Amino acid sequence: MCKNSNRKDVEELENIVDSVCLTRNLVNEPFSHLTATDLANQAKKAGENSGFKTTVFNKKKIESLKMGGLLAVNKGSIDEPTFTIMEWKPKNAKNKKPIILVGKGIVYDTGGLSLKPTKGMDIMKVDMAGAGTVVGAMHAIASNKLPKHVIGLIPATDNRPSGNAYAPGDVVTMFNKLTVEVLNTDAEGRMILADALSYAD
Repeated sequence: MCKNSNRKDVEELENIVDSVCLTRNLVNEPFSHLTATDLANQAKKAGENSGFKTTVFNKKKIESLKMGGLLAVNKGSIDEPTFTIMEWKPKNAKNKKPIILVGKGIVYDTGGLSLKPTKGMDIMKVDMAGAGTVVGAMHAIASNKLPKHVIGLIPATDNRPSGNAYAPGDVVTMFNKLTVEVLNTDAEGRMILADALSYAD
């Protein structure tokens, strides 16, 4: 039988391993099974399992917040974007200001109108690995009850070409009211992360 201290160490390691497996499974999931909405639902499920709070903004809410970068990238998609907020705030938190983790949630990336070559597109289901890592990190933090206030943010959409897709030369107004001139639609990660980072600020 393990001593109490050893048992606690084993439980902590088990929680970390579970969180790594969660991240791995999210990253490996094909786009046919993991839209932005699916990713948000997986974050909710992880929160229910580990104890962190999850709030998901739908397209209407994202529009009301004027997150222009996320909305621009989403214009070429038939699926709606999401913006997921995960929060772990224990009563014994040692930090006054939260630690904020931001993950890129591009669930599939064709490059948009700046289309990738086929060889570069075949693994683009993994373009949400940043988001998957943040979900896994939040799961590990909450499961192990770290005495830290931590917030995870995930802007999520796919990036596809269509008749309505954003285009090189477009000027987009971001969440913080700064403008961005789009030179390459395959820079979609910077577009959605800029909104998330300014929201974090």
